[in-house]
Amino acid sequence: MHGDPLTTNGTAPAVDQTLPNFQLTAATGETVTPKDWQGQATLISVVPDINTSVCSIQTKHFNQSMDAFPDIRFVTVSTNTTEQQQNWCAAEGVDRIQLLSDAQHSFGSALGLYVADKNILARSIFIIDATGKILYRELIQEQTHEPDYQKALAFLKNL
Repeated sequence: MHGDPLTTNGTAPAVDQTLPNFQLTAATGETVTPKDWQGQATLISVVPDINTSVCSIQTKHFNQSMDAFPDIRFVTVSTNTTEQQQNWCAAEGVDRIQLLSDAQHSFGSALGLYVADKNILARSIFIIDATGKILYRELIQEQTHEPDYQKALAFLKNL
């Protein structure tokens, strides 16, 4: 981040692997697991902190892209609390993409994306199929950079 190395708790799963088990919290307080995503392809946008500029831009970009992909579920995952995520959505007028909280670090720990010394997740994009198999993965090396939106969205077009 800003040129300084960060250490994640492990190695992210590769393309063709199945998502590991984890738990996230939805705005409603409900627990979300990979089983909840079965039956529909899903783009998972992982951001370090929803209240920072690049994370905000990334989430808004995918929120605006959803119309072109009615059969794809879009979610954003961060370590922010559900309250922080809801406040951000209200302030930014984002009401379509589902934000999910990993405040308990279950997702980040399971996927090897948790950066303990910063209490954040490593910025990344995953696209999974209806069975939970990872079809696409982008791990952003510099956390202040945005992902390759065009590449991810082009991949979705070919599903």
